[in-house]
Amino acid sequence: MSFMWADTLLAAEGAHLLRLLLWGAASLLVGTGLLAWLRLGAHRSTLLEQFAIQTAAWGAAEIALAALARASLGMRDLTGATRLDRLLWLNLGLDAGYVMLGLALAVVGWRLARHLGYVGAGIAIVLQGGALALLDLTFAIQISR
Repeated sequence: MSFMWADTLLAAEGAHLLRLLLWGAASLLVGTGLLAWLRLGAHRSTLLEQFAIQTAAWGAAEIALAALARASLGMRDLTGATRLDRLLWLNLGLDAGYVMLGLALAVVGWRLARHLGYVGAGIAIVLQGGALALLDLTFAIQISR
């Protein structure tokens, strides 16, 4: 049994997954482009290299997860909508955790190890976590109306 609002939820979820796919593709493109620029131009920057690796890896993971979720999209009943809402809020908590992890990695990398690779990776993780939080929060606001 599906409810009258199930089609609206399906459209919002599809749009959210499309935004995640676009963010993932942009991340993958920027990460691999930056890595190629570093390799081909004989530029040496541990900070940029680790930033690019993290950005590309997160982008690939986001594409894979969003594509899998998009392939199984369907109308939801009340139980399915509740499960989606709870998963979304769990993801928001994880997004905040990614930001904190990235900050910790960057600060520890700089203060304790003076290793710019850790700083670059940390900055990339903060960026990815923040962007995912923004995308997830936008979706949460849409479906809570």
